[in-house]
Amino acid sequence: MRTKNPPAPPDTNTAGAARSWASRVTARAALAVALTLGAAGGLAAPAHAADNPYERGPDPTEQSVTAVRGPFDTDTTSVSSLVWGFGGGTIYYPTDTSEGTFGGVVIAPGYTASQSSMSWYGHRIASQGFVVFTIDTNTRYDQPNSRGRQLDAALDYLVDDSDVADRVDEDRLAVMGHSMGGGGSLAVAEDRPELRAAIPLTPWHTQKDWSDVEVPTLVIGAENDTVAPVWSHSIPFYESLDPNLDSAYLELRGASHFAPNFSDTTIARFSISWLKRFVDDDLRYEQFLCPPPRTGWGTDFSDYRDSCPHGS
Repeated sequence: MRTKNPPAPPDTNTAGAARSWASRVTARAALAVALTLGAAGGLAAPAHAADNPYERGPDPTEQSVTAVRGPFDTDTTSVSSLVWGFGGGTIYYPTDTSEGTFGGVVIAPGYTASQSSMSWYGHRIASQGFVVFTIDTNTRYDQPNSRGRQLDAALDYLVDDSDVADRVDEDRLAVMGHSMGGGGSLAVAEDRPELRAAIPLTPWHTQKDWSDVEVPTLVIGAENDTVAPVWSHSIPFYESLDPNLDSAYLELRGASHFAPNFSDTTIARFSISWLKRFVDDDLRYEQFLCPPPRTGWGTDFSDYRDSCPHGS
């Protein structure tokens, strides 16, 4: 894995990265100022700031974030297994470029699995306004840190060498992964703090302390997971995160370790909302994350923990 960067600003080793960090800070500051001025003028703060350059698509609704397809038409392109650093994969992307570039999301499968186990995320997330890259690993037996390095290589490929590189905003990238791929997503988030979001799905890793992660992280666990039990994986991973970090822990009621391998409205709803909120800085999606949902019998959640309200 790459050497960690200083916490602020990240990636100060290159002028381009420094400008990237500065531009993100400026955009967020401008958004905060706009909301403050609106409040100071005696007006209610708008649902979203008109000058946020990263918003994509119409105003969201409960129906739109749970839909199988979002507002963007999508297409795919294949990446050969002969590519350097990972095992190839499939890129899903919006065909409409009239709204500008999109955030990029790279997704890794779990132990012994292929990208096909994560394929349902492809069109579903891409149609909400992201370029999504589901990857194969070099071997199906690669361990979490190896999967993290391969996610890292795939992120670089997506923005530098892919057929759709011109559609991807290199400053707005995220990672997801299932099982050991989820452990890999934590590993690359720890080593690449400029990422905008990480979503480990029923993650597995021998490392339990992720307090150095600076990337907004949504951990999704499963109540009946016997492969990566939540008490020894998802919960300690979440609880080890910096308490000042934007983070959440969602536990699927009655679900198994393999729940993320199948189309799931709850996983999609929260993953899309998390990516929109932190990759796109889109405050319109805060409503689907805060306040946290109810837990208990009759709900989809056996546990839910969140750092609400999220910073702007």
